Amino acid sequence: MNNATIAFLQAQPQGGGLEMIIMMVVLFAIVYFFMIRPQNKKQKEIQKFRNSLTVGQEIVTIGGIHGTVKHINEEDNTVMVEVATGTKIKFMKSAIMPSAAAAEQK
Repeated sequence: MNNATIAFLQAQPQGGGLEMIIMMVVLFAIVYFFMIRPQNKKQKEIQKFRNSLTVGQEIVTIGGIHGTVKHINEEDNTVMVEVATGTKIKFMKSAIMPSAAAAEQK
């Protein structure tokens, strides 16, 4: 063998393939448990809140509009919200977020 081949063979990591796979699995597990899982849990809680909306409940939209639920239409997933006396606006359920006040009531 010539000197270039010997130098190339010495530079190759020994058993690096298995270590690399283990590191990738550990990295994916960390990302899953610290980022993906909590986000999925939060999404389920938000969906549960939206499904449990009741008439008369005070809500906040994702745009920051505060109001009171006056009517819920399950067919098209919309909610009629009174934002001021006599002023009603129709919102999609997906535009309603759980507020801090709603969390305190639980």
